[in-house]
Amino acid sequence: MESLLLSYNSFGGPLLLPSRHMRNLLELDISNNNLEGFIPYETARSFPSLEFLNLSTNNFEGNIPSSLGYMTTLSVLDLSNNRLSGEIPVHLAKGCHLLNFLRLSNNFLKGPVLPHQNNLNQLEYLYSDNNGFIEIPPDLSQSPLIVLNVSANQLVGKIPAFMGNMPLMVLYMADNHLEGPIPIEFCQLIDLRLLDLSENNITGAVPSCFNSSPIKSIRLSKNRLHGPFPTAFQDLPLLELDLSYNQFSGTIPTWIGSLSELTVLLLQNNHFEGNIPKKLCHLSSLTLIDLSSNNLTGRIPHCISKLEFKGIPTPTVYDTNNLYFSQPTFTISLRDLRMVLKSEQSQNLNFISPAVEEVEFQTKGMSLSYKGTVLYLFSGINLSHNRLTGPIPPEMGNLSQIKVLNFSHNYLTGTIPVAFSNLKSVESLDLSYNHLNGKIPSQLTELYFLAVFNLSYNNLSGRTPQRVAQFATFEWSSYIGNPLLCGEPLPRKCNAAYSPPSTPRAAVNDTEEDSGFMDMDVFYMSFAGSYVTVVLAILAILFINPYWRKAWFHLLEVLLTSSFYFVVDNLVRPVRGFLRV
Repeated sequence: MESLLLSYNSFGGPLLLPSRHMRNLLELDISNNNLEGFIPYETARSFPSLEFLNLSTNNFEGNIPSSLGYMTTLSVLDLSNNRLSGEIPVHLAKGCHLLNFLRLSNNFLKGPVLPHQNNLNQLEYLYSDNNGFIEIPPDLSQSPLIVLNVSANQLVGKIPAFMGNMPLMVLYMADNHLEGPIPIEFCQLIDLRLLDLSENNITGAVPSCFNSSPIKSIRLSKNRLHGPFPTAFQDLPLLELDLSYNQFSGTIPTWIGSLSELTVLLLQNNHFEGNIPKKLCHLSSLTLIDLSSNNLTGRIPHCISKLEFKGIPTPTVYDTNNLYFSQPTFTISLRDLRMVLKSEQSQNLNFISPAVEEVEFQTKGMSLSYKGTVLYLFSGINLSHNRLTGPIPPEMGNLSQIKVLNFSHNYLTGTIPVAFSNLKSVESLDLSYNHLNGKIPSQLTELYFLAVFNLSYNNLSGRTPQRVAQFATFEWSSYIGNPLLCGEPLPRKCNAAYSPPSTPRAAVNDTEEDSGFMDMDVFYMSFAGSYVTVVLAILAILFINPYWRKAWFHLLEVLLTSSFYFVVDNLVRPVRGFLRV
């Protein structure tokens, strides 16, 4: 027997080894079970000829047995999703000299990513994410890695410059404590498809020489990068560009329209200014765009409505021409991987196709992460927290596939387009904190997928939409801050004049009702203005007319003197008399 595949069962307890050595077994897969305890030290002796070993997604604990180093024919080793601890044994790194694929993700391992002394000269795929590794050793450069994932560890210090000399195609280093600039040596990664350096403390500017022609995904979010929009990204075949939560400044360049394959553009929480370039409308594949929390000005480009926002293309998980290593799980079978690694394509490094895996997007009043099937069905526009002006383009109603639309916290004016009733797929619509006026279109009640609706703090007037379908679930917070609005769920009731119009007379009644109550802001301003006017008039009269000025000061003197003697006669003397007694 050459293959023993026992994955996705309900095996529990410790791993029991066969009484006889299985010298002909080449492939052993017992992943996705409930096995627990230590990985037996005698595993290598029981299966001396293994080429593929998958023990992932169990409950194994303790150290990785150094005896695995005796498996000198091992090509693929997957120990991910367990509770293993300690460091990677030196004997494993020296003995398994044919190892091509090593996956250790989601354990409690520590120390260097690989031992300083190793003989892994054929290692091309290393997944060490979600552990406690603290160091990338210089010896790592001896391995011909094309996929390296060290995300979510405890890596500190600067990004090693020697990594720029490796044949990397996919590099994940997110969620660590790395600092300093992006090494200039990264300009030599000419085969790079995906670069993820997000959630670190990286500073400086993006090297202008960075120009990996096949790159598809760049993720640099949540660092301290600065400078203008990186020119190094011009004309790249990018699917995803995430520069969010940094300190980039200047304008969004017009050449961004040349990124014709771009699907996800995340630039939120930077210092970009100026207008939104109309060249964005050339990005026909765009599905998610977030420009929120910048200093953008001007109007919303009408041409954005021409984009289809159909959703992110679903990646191919595996076929003979296009292998996709999904993150964070390794989904293809060991048999498929064996075939691919031994094919000529693996030598050409042309079979990895990174795709958009996970996106953090502000929606429904919070920042949510979307991945998997949900992500591939998702689409949205977020232009909130800028200084955009002018009316909302009615053409935005043509975005029938959009799921999220957020224009809040700007200076938009005019009315809510009736065409928004055509946003049949929208789930979140936020127009709050603007200067919108007029009535809320009653046709919006036809948006049956709407889960979040916020029009608060505008200048809207008239009756709130009927509480039918989804609108029956929206509370007063969706409308607060519009003093001219009335009707449920607001506490202010509408009188009969607000009933749906049936004759032309109704329009007159609506106008009368809108003006039938007092705007308190106007009242307070009018009162303050009148008060200031009276005081200034009195001061002017006293300044111009000396007779009235003399009479005014004489009156003040009489009032002060009378007040003084009144206090002395009625308060001071009775108190003294009481104390004497």
